[in-house]
Amino acid sequence: MGAEHRSLASDPEHARMIGVSVPVPDPYGAYLQRMRESFGDPLAGAIPAHITLLPPTEVDAAALPAIETHLAAAAAEGERFWIRLRGTGTFRPVSPVVFVALADGIGGCEAVQARVVSGPLARELSFPYHPHVTVAHHLPEDVLDRAFKSLAEFRADFEATGFSLYLHGADGIWRPRRHFAFPATWPSTSD
Repeated sequence: MGAEHRSLASDPEHARMIGVSVPVPDPYGAYLQRMRESFGDPLAGAIPAHITLLPPTEVDAAALPAIETHLAAAAAEGERFWIRLRGTGTFRPVSPVVFVALADGIGGCEAVQARVVSGPLARELSFPYHPHVTVAHHLPEDVLDRAFKSLAEFRADFEATGFSLYLHGADGIWRPRRHFAFPATWPSTSD
């Protein structure tokens, strides 16, 4: 939930900045948070480790209940899937970002993202959707290089069990408002 943001708000005076993402669970999320802090990224303490589904978007505060209903429906249509994080990537020179890459779970993220960014949250994105976990953003080139090398061997596997709606506080901190779980899937049994 980095720098890119758009407004869907019709009443800027009563707008709230939201984001929707798949949280990276601990211990991986906490580790990536500490690494982001170690690179000197000023946003490290404000943004939990995550995979963005909806980038920062201004919405009318009065629309939040309808947005939550939309997100609950999007989650209900989904299913749990595995995410495998492997190594690093970068969007340089287009954007000064270093990220941890997804080796598995891209299709799952794309399917969920398409459902999230529809209905009341339909909006154009500045870049094609590319699921990732940002670990360094808008830092000097040498620091971005260090972030890229430091996490090149990073590996994590976890099950995406849902996604969260985050609100951006007046203090600049992103906080979860509500988690939306995917339906539990049960192994099929054969007689």
